[in-house]
Amino acid sequence: MADSRRPVRLLAPVFAALSVVLAAAFGQAAQARVFDPVSFTLANGLQVVVVENHRAPIVYHSVWYRVGAADEKAGESGLAHFLEHLMFKGTENLAPGEFSDIIAANGGRENAFTSWDYTAYYQTVAADRLEIMMKNEADRMANLRLTDAVVLPEREVVREERRSRTDNEPASQLGEISRAVQFLNHPYRIPIIGWDHEIEQLSTEAAIAFYDKWYAPNNAILIIAGDVEPEEVRVLAEKYYGVIPAKDIPERQRVIEPPQNAPREVRLTSARVRQPQVSISYLAPSYRQAAEDGDPAEAYALQVASEIVGGGATARLYSRLVVEQGVAGSAGAGYGANNYDYSTFEFYVAPRPGQEIEPAEAALRQEIAKLLESGVTEEEVAAAKKRLVAGAVFARDNLSTAPRVIGAALTTGGSLEQVESWPERIAEVTADQVNAALKVVLRDEQSVTSYLLPDPTS
Repeated sequence: MADSRRPVRLLAPVFAALSVVLAAAFGQAAQARVFDPVSFTLANGLQVVVVENHRAPIVYHSVWYRVGAADEKAGESGLAHFLEHLMFKGTENLAPGEFSDIIAANGGRENAFTSWDYTAYYQTVAADRLEIMMKNEADRMANLRLTDAVVLPEREVVREERRSRTDNEPASQLGEISRAVQFLNHPYRIPIIGWDHEIEQLSTEAAIAFYDKWYAPNNAILIIAGDVEPEEVRVLAEKYYGVIPAKDIPERQRVIEPPQNAPREVRLTSARVRQPQVSISYLAPSYRQAAEDGDPAEAYALQVASEIVGGGATARLYSRLVVEQGVAGSAGAGYGANNYDYSTFEFYVAPRPGQEIEPAEAALRQEIAKLLESGVTEEEVAAAKKRLVAGAVFARDNLSTAPRVIGAALTTGGSLEQVESWPERIAEVTADQVNAALKVVLRDEQSVTSYLLPDPTS
């Protein structure tokens, strides 16, 4: 369990998990509403979204900012995540850590996370404590106060976080290197937590400048789910957030990835690795990018493809490589569409304990070749949709699902209409669309193959 005063960052494995939540939450009957949210915008530009859920007297209060690690200046990697830490370090009205103490005293839980495209802060509390959360979250939106006395020690906390989660973890090291190779030019190639030599030089002035530039009501979304009424939220939002002035927020400056003309390969060998694994990642479009490229259905087709190939024990990879052929201990695929810019479509396989990686990799590549040669069938597409529907039965039971799905969508160029119409859009996907999307994405020249291998000399 992460310490709430040292919020964890949202990295690739969590993105994959969120994609599953998105699919489960959205995969309902085509006529159904997904979350049925109520939305309104305050005069200062703050969008407010309310999702009623009266099953228990609890609320999930969250604020999402349209800024993340990909919005940092060159040489300041890790600054968005660093500021996330510093948001717990006090305001004009609260001492460092006091907001966290207030939440704990009121029986609540809190945390925060940073991605390449957004930063979010949330609390789960009893419904009658919502006003306390709104008052103090609004306070740190406008009144954060930072000094070297709190910033510099926290910088060392972040560096230690990097050492423990990346530098001492071979799988994390490989993921970081592979991502740097996957993206030739785009800032998605830079780790969210930052490179250590740049974290080491992040200053109080840099943190304040980033906060002043991006943290404002007109660059944020307030999302509340639980035992609340929309009008109650409107009154409190006006009282606490509505008084914060808007700012002149710059447009996001994102560079375009150049053509990728050659497959790449990364190998990491370590005495700490006990089980080898290979993954193959292909550059893919997000929802926003697919729409801008003129084929919005492509992202939905890739989600269906991911379910067919990697959606559990009945999916192609697991059933063929693990169950039928016995060359793998695990195998799967994943794709997430909620990025502001590019995404990736990934395959992975690991052999059974004691076996070599080569037969498992060969079997995986054979399955990818079959995908491109023979494609998927309408029957597989229909079955994938049924699995998504089955996974959606209890989607709203978890209070955090709606805020996370909606927040990820709204901070990456999506809309509530897109969230609510997801079932219809998935229902329209055909086998021809899935096969066409796979042929566009699964091209060797835009792939990275990553090997995680044990050290044979250890």
